Amino acid sequence: MKRLFLFIYELNYMYNRAIRGAKRCVAAFFILTLFWVLLYKFVNPPLTWLMLQRGLERKAEGKNWKIEKKWRDYEDISDNLKKATVAAEDAGFFSHHGFDGNAIQKAYLKNREGKKIRGGSTISQQTAKNVFLWPGRSWIRKGFEAYFAVLIELLWDKERILEVYLNVIEMGQGVYGAEAACQYYYNKSSERLTKQQAALLAAVFPSPRKWSPIAPTRYVRYKSAVIIRNMRFVKGVQ
Repeated sequence: MKRLFLFIYELNYMYNRAIRGAKRCVAAFFILTLFWVLLYKFVNPPLTWLMLQRGLERKAEGKNWKIEKKWRDYEDISDNLKKATVAAEDAGFFSHHGFDGNAIQKAYLKNREGKKIRGGSTISQQTAKNVFLWPGRSWIRKGFEAYFAVLIELLWDKERILEVYLNVIEMGQGVYGAEAACQYYYNKSSERLTKQQAALLAAVFPSPRKWSPIAPTRYVRYKSAVIIRNMRFVKGVQ
């Protein structure tokens, strides 16, 4: 009986110790990620996991290392591109708090019907994914994506979220961010984009290594026309 009590006591001690350790880990994770998100409110992210992965993939294929990017502040990016991005990626960006219930429901119904897989991610979620997380698809990563999306919505303003998104998004083979893309495709700064150029650029966001704004497919042209039509309804860009 004494041995049984000792065993129960030791088991309870180990359980309590494990719980304390888990609580410390959770607290440390929260503090570190909070600091990370706060840091990027004022400091521009230097690299992303996707940039590094793409660079390593190029080296593995025998190609040159290539990461072309140039940061542009929010006010120096064309309003045409900001409106085109919101119209193409997240029409409710300036009104929601990180998640768009209608978009998620539509994506769920489309995917359940067996149609082409469609995402319901907002610009906030995509920014969280691009800046703080690794590429890939899994429920674990999706959970972290939601967590970071909540943090940046709480700690950043909408302009900062859109600014970071437009500066880190993949725009072609080794090309990242709006400024590098505009220089690469149009040989001009991102602050001088026309509506048509901005719409074509936004139209290729979902598959930038497959599509090109300077050699658009029929689908990309159609999509850019829809984006131009919807740009007039975008409110909040300033």
